[in-house]
Amino acid sequence: MKPANKALSRLGLAMRAGKLISGEEIVLKAVRSGEAKLVLLAADASDNTTKKVKDKCNSYGVRLLIGHSRFELGSAVGKPERVLFAVTDRGFADMLIAGWVQHSEVENIE
Repeated sequence: MKPANKALSRLGLAMRAGKLISGEEIVLKAVRSGEAKLVLLAADASDNTTKKVKDKCNSYGVRLLIGHSRFELGSAVGKPERVLFAVTDRGFADMLIAGWVQHSEVENIE
């Protein structure tokens, strides 16, 4: 199994476990409240969304990973295209980080 597929499989697992939320306003609210342990952003997100999410994550000290297309992310969770997710469980966040950073096309934002 390729690392990219492993990361996307883990994303689907987090969704089935109820530890993943999507949607810009809900994710940003989770970042502000401290509920978000990790934020995932599609590589093809708009410049405006990317800036907004990066700024919010930096302000609140939430790790942000950017990578995969909106179609790959949506497919991984069984939904139409998705641009933005927040992981609400530390264990799933760590598991996703481990698989995500192995994918060479992923930008890792600290």
